[in-house]
Amino acid sequence: MTGPSGMTGDGAPAVDRSALMHTYPEPTVTFVRGQGTELWDVAGRRYLDFLGGLAVVSLGHAHPRVADAVAEQARTLVHVSNLFGTTVGPEVASTLDRLIGDGSPAGGQVFFANSGAEANECAIKLARRWAGPGRHVVVSAWESFHGRTLATLAATGQPAKHEPFRPLPPGFVHVPYDDLGGLERALEHAPVAAVLLEPILGEAGVIVPSSDFLAGVRRLCDEHGALLVVDEIQTGLARTGRWFAFQHAGLRPDVVTMAKALGNGMPIGACWARAEVAAAFGPGDHGSTFGGQPLATAAARATLQVMHEIDAPALAARAGARLTTALRRLPGVVGVRGAGLLLGVELDEPVAAAVCAAALERGLVVNAPRSDTLRLAPPLVVADGEIDEAVEILGAALAAVVDGDPGTETKASTP
Repeated sequence: MTGPSGMTGDGAPAVDRSALMHTYPEPTVTFVRGQGTELWDVAGRRYLDFLGGLAVVSLGHAHPRVADAVAEQARTLVHVSNLFGTTVGPEVASTLDRLIGDGSPAGGQVFFANSGAEANECAIKLARRWAGPGRHVVVSAWESFHGRTLATLAATGQPAKHEPFRPLPPGFVHVPYDDLGGLERALEHAPVAAVLLEPILGEAGVIVPSSDFLAGVRRLCDEHGALLVVDEIQTGLARTGRWFAFQHAGLRPDVVTMAKALGNGMPIGACWARAEVAAAFGPGDHGSTFGGQPLATAAARATLQVMHEIDAPALAARAGARLTTALRRLPGVVGVRGAGLLLGVELDEPVAAAVCAAALERGLVVNAPRSDTLRLAPPLVVADGEIDEAVEILGAALAAVVDGDPGTETKASTP
């Protein structure tokens, strides 16, 4: 709360947000500094960040290698437009192609965008261009999330988000997630260009499909001549214990989209496609003024280099196992879903929002994608001691909510 003196309730200077559009709820905390898994607010209070900017800062806040790369590139060359060549983007594209191939070149090509939504826009346009006139439908899943542009919103399987913006672009069909029968019926009754799926539903509460689902989707796409587009925006780049979540299923997608962790906080997205699919685009078919500019790709190059050096997938798998085991012991937790360090904590009561607020009061950042689910996506470099501290805080928050006193005994501390 802001007092008459222009200070917050804890004595910190107030931040005037009146010039911002109200597309998000008013924040209860304003952060000014981060380091690794830690954040500090305007009052100097310390927090553990177990949301990671929504699975973005996988190397932690203010990673020195990424910061140095951005600073050096800013002093060298920031932007010239895609009418001319630069050197960093092609290198990052080659690295992504190798990671898609799990260490060997996958034989694809990359379009750089500025966000996950734009990467999915590229995938949708590419699929329609590849399929040709008359085959334009994109099939996606109910409860999915693919972005907030008009096309990616139409692909998103959340009707409540559709209503204020109807009519949405046509050509999108939704089927239940993890339901091969429903997908097959959609493929049989519509001129489908592509199936667009998350390997784990992130915004729906970290929902993991049956072990044979993605392989079944690949088979159905092959049988019906449709592209398989895998949205790895939240799951990709080591988050689940592999470079990409589809690799757990031994899958070979036609198109893969990614963003979030790619720049460790710098805005960058990418759409990878098999070369024969990518060839459907010619000059002028798609573009982006800022897509792939040197500042963003320099951040991506440094991020990927560090991830490789520290074996980020192995870190995520090991830390995720420790965190999962500890979370399952907490009273009020009935299950933990997910993979690696993308976890959904299922509660025995629909009190997730209250638990998030209580955790924040005690110095832990998590969020609630569902009324009965907490989402955790800490940096992949999170230390064992930080995991133990976070679980202790979360346990205290759960107990406080059960006792009806979620806002007391804050553990957020000053440095």
